[in-house]
Amino acid sequence: MGSAVQIGTGDSGKSTFVKQAQLLYKNGFSEKERDRFKKAIRKNLILHLKLLIRGSYDFGLELKRSNERLARKFLDIDERSKLTEKTISSVRKLWKDPIIKDVFEKRVSLQIPDTANYFLDSLERIVDNDYLPNNQDIINCRIPTTGINELQFQVDGNPWRIVDVGGQRSERRKWIHHFKHATIVLFVVAISEYDQYLFEDQNINRMFESLELFHNIAKKGTFVKTDFILIFNKMDLFKKKIKTSTPKKCFKDYKGGHHASAAKKFITRKFLKVGKTKKRKVYPMYTSATNNLTIQNTFDKIISNVVENLM
Repeated sequence: MGSAVQIGTGDSGKSTFVKQAQLLYKNGFSEKERDRFKKAIRKNLILHLKLLIRGSYDFGLELKRSNERLARKFLDIDERSKLTEKTISSVRKLWKDPIIKDVFEKRVSLQIPDTANYFLDSLERIVDNDYLPNNQDIINCRIPTTGINELQFQVDGNPWRIVDVGGQRSERRKWIHHFKHATIVLFVVAISEYDQYLFEDQNINRMFESLELFHNIAKKGTFVKTDFILIFNKMDLFKKKIKTSTPKKCFKDYKGGHHASAAKKFITRKFLKVGKTKKRKVYPMYTSATNNLTIQNTFDKIISNVVENLM
């Protein structure tokens, strides 16, 4: 059996890969599973809009006068409660406010998922009584991974296993028991998050944390002869962000300016430097886990690499 342990920091997109694998190699998601995602999606609608409202206060921005009172009341809504017509109306009005849209564009300093606008734009569909999340909804839905999640599937009659472990700091102590029998390690890095900070610690840069974690994992004796696939995820967001923000916010020695190719090579070298050894290879790959068109190619490369390791 090909066995891959998938590691990365929180919000790197690890779990999105597992969801894509379930869609590609298993029978997708059951109605019960889709119902679980529906609850999370509706809860996140409220949670993310509340974060955007608070963000407007942090930035010192004023909403439309007609929305100010509405926004203050909205902050008192429990995101776990059932969506009412009044709540839906509030979401509709507040998301149309240009200041809220502006805050979303400036979300780099806020803990707001990149896909929040996808769901807020789909409000009418999501609040419909007959709503059941489609595949793209599930791929875009953010639910932090806790504990250990294992997916077993077959490719061309051969059994495979991916073990996905929680990326937040509090979850990492649970990882070690799943390292011993890994054929390969998939380490996922959100290449676009060089100017963002941890949910757990607003003083720690996300990419710096990812690089440090990669270094610590790579030097473990368990992995002396285990190859790594270094998956640089969120390339779509990276290509947009590099136009206005550079990796210099994380790496003071970066001199490539706003050039995507220069930034991509620079970041890749940083990770390869701490991961490569004489006994181990590190294979960099670049993808966007939410993009159905590119993810199949990424999985084909991963599986091909694992097959080589088993031979």
